[in-house]
Amino acid sequence: MGEEEDPSPPTTAAAASTASPTTTKVKKLTLVPLIFLIYFEVAGGPYGEEPAVQAAGPLLALLGFLIFPFIWSVPEALITAELTTAFPGNGGFVVWAERAFGPLWGSLMGTWKFLSGVINMAAFPALCIDYVQKIFPVFESGWPRHVAVIGSTLALSFLNYTGLTIVGYAAVVLALVSLSPFVLMSLIAIPKIKPRRWVSLGQKGVEKDWNLFFNTLFWNLNFWDNVSTLAGEVDKPQKTFPLALFVAVIFTCVSYLIPLFAVTGAVSVDQREWETGFHAQAAEIIAGKWLKIWIEIGAVLSTIGLFEAQLSSSAYQVLGMAEIGILPRLFGARSKWFNTPWLGIVGSTLITIGVSYMGFTDIISSANFLYSLSMLLEFASFLWLRWKSPAITRPYQVPLGLPLLLVMCLVPSGFLVLIMAIATKTVYLVSGVMTVAGIGFFLFIKLCKAKKWVEFNVSVEEEKEEDGFERDIL
Repeated sequence: MGEEEDPSPPTTAAAASTASPTTTKVKKLTLVPLIFLIYFEVAGGPYGEEPAVQAAGPLLALLGFLIFPFIWSVPEALITAELTTAFPGNGGFVVWAERAFGPLWGSLMGTWKFLSGVINMAAFPALCIDYVQKIFPVFESGWPRHVAVIGSTLALSFLNYTGLTIVGYAAVVLALVSLSPFVLMSLIAIPKIKPRRWVSLGQKGVEKDWNLFFNTLFWNLNFWDNVSTLAGEVDKPQKTFPLALFVAVIFTCVSYLIPLFAVTGAVSVDQREWETGFHAQAAEIIAGKWLKIWIEIGAVLSTIGLFEAQLSSSAYQVLGMAEIGILPRLFGARSKWFNTPWLGIVGSTLITIGVSYMGFTDIISSANFLYSLSMLLEFASFLWLRWKSPAITRPYQVPLGLPLLLVMCLVPSGFLVLIMAIATKTVYLVSGVMTVAGIGFFLFIKLCKAKKWVEFNVSVEEEKEEDGFERDIL
């Protein structure tokens, strides 16, 4: 299950409207690389799950990673599977919002998702250097650190430029190598496990930090829809996507739970020590320093995989927005050598480098706020399309009626509203400014179309006339 030659054009109207004109024989992403790309879009390993224990104790952390996937991950994955197979072209969630509510909402979805993606992506090269500096202290600060962050960002972006199938295979290797020390640690820990530790609600004197607890669960089990922007690059997406998402959900949840059960059962330490990176300390307690170093190396490889997956999603989102006429045609440019969206890669990389030097927590929080807005729009788009356009061909369809689908979407939506409600005034302000800027950008693009200053692939009105699809045009 590697890459295949797919000479066939898109077979559905939805695919035809979102596919780009490429050369006849195009390398397509197949099942196994897609599974691991989804894995890195969401998780990248158990790195980062530790604060759940610090916040609420072992029992609630274990229950959280057992139950929360059914509240959040499974609904998001099911929606992604249905809409990606219905509209198997690049652009993903942007296409869904545009089809449901018109070009303004498609453009806003693109703005919210792209900004949240590239801002979050900026953390990965810096995090990678944070691990490297433990071995080479010269990268702690100053110009060596700046050069290392820029150099690693450019190197990782070039890997993305060489092709999505290469990135997919790299994701497979990175996942296996970064997860292997956790498998080994879990096996070594078995004789040391005391099951009574699993039912602990936390040590006395340590207050529950519910904000940290829920945010840890949320961000470790999120972003299932990011892979939807790659649908046009996947071999037989109508069949491949549902299976890949199904396997990835199980694989991701297991990769979180097994190490968490092993470490909480085998290691007894002060609950406050369960900070991000504690798994490496636990590995040293369980097996020795050699395993700690291996896990730290795995963390570096994991951040590389996270960066590559997010950059792929952002770059192909830009490509997809150009293919459906939300962005000018030039943004759909592909490399002559690798058939990758080079302009999307370059633009995402430059913004990432700029953001990587911003130490403003409110900016990052605003990116998360924008992502929450985009998810509410995504749930609304899903429900609207199911209600207003039931005749759309859906190779995979969530096997629930509209009332149950509404309940399925309301539960995670309530959680999103809660996260947004506790945001600071600064986050509201910055997010508002970004949203207004997104609306301004849409109006500017609309003016460009009217004045014919730049070329666009299609207009929304022309596409509506061609496919006969009913939607609201704003």
